[in-house]
Amino acid sequence: MQITIAGEKKEVKDNITVAELIVLENVETPEYVTVTVNDDFIDSDKLSSTVLKAGDSVEFLYFMGGGSVERV
Repeated sequence: MQITIAGEKKEVKDNITVAELIVLENVETPEYVTVTVNDDFIDSDKLSSTVLKAGDSVEFLYFMGGGSVERV
């Protein structure tokens, strides 16, 4: 089936879960990734039970901390 991953259309097996897709896509630091499917955030405890459907759009997001350095 065809889904969109980070804006790119790709073929994946039918009934693939989000957790399986994370492995298939070699997502860096999967323990820190946040996933959206069709712009809906998927709870990390539901990655293994969320099955993707043809036409779904998946994004892998990383939230990074940071700040500014005050220069004196």
